[in-house]
Amino acid sequence: MELETLLERAHTLGEEGDWGGAAELLREHLEEFDEEPAVHCWLGVAEREMGLAGVAYERFKRALELEPADPHVLATAGSGIALFDDPDAERALRTAALTAPDVPLARLMYGAYLAREGFTEDALRELKAARELDPDDAQIAYELGVGYALTGRTDEACDAVGDAVRLDPDDGWVRTVFGLLLLEAGRDEEATGELISGARASSDDVDAQLVAALAAAATGLDDTAVEMLERARILAAEGDLALVADVEERIDAGAEDAGAELREDFAPDMLRSRLQERP
Repeated sequence: MELETLLERAHTLGEEGDWGGAAELLREHLEEFDEEPAVHCWLGVAEREMGLAGVAYERFKRALELEPADPHVLATAGSGIALFDDPDAERALRTAALTAPDVPLARLMYGAYLAREGFTEDALRELKAARELDPDDAQIAYELGVGYALTGRTDEACDAVGDAVRLDPDDGWVRTVFGLLLLEAGRDEEATGELISGARASSDDVDAQLVAALAAAATGLDDTAVEMLERARILAAEGDLALVADVEERIDAGAEDAGAELREDFAPDMLRSRLQERP
């Protein structure tokens, strides 16, 4: 099989959500293409999507050891090892952005990395460039919003993440972050709607259900608060049950207590945590 054909088939399987099939196909041909960084990189992507984070990290490292020139491989593998705080990530991501300034993915991944490393002004430069290159990419809009949020520019963060929601309304994670940003901006009614929508779109996200329950209770949507709380209880592992019980106690105490818990503790902590999550 030709390399291009192999990668196209793996990419198609990934787009269809068959990451196991993509990984199996690439593994079958790994010995044949052991010196091809793209094969190791996209196998890493497939294994990461399957939940095999440690194995994926080794694939990304191998891809970078082969000194790829392709900016997509550099950006993807660099971002993959950045999840493990690998110091080699910065060089790979910077190289991708410098050698391919017209590739949106390269500017996006480097900007996202810089934002979470605290180099926010440099991050915004890269993310704005990525947005100009591809204004219809939801991930770029989201990461630009993260960059603004990490510099304390909440209104601009709301605008950018709001664009991400418009571009991909089914992404529950992004809708939840949007709701948290709206809450920080004092736009409580809008925030509640987004937090509820985000929770419903994130059926396996306990924290999303809990923050939506608090927001609903704080704004008098008692039935919705109960619904979200029960969704959280069903999802909660044993370690989360204490948190569910604490939120339930606040909701039972009334709208004022639920609102205080939401604005003073739960939502700010949740927003800080989610802004640090890498793409």
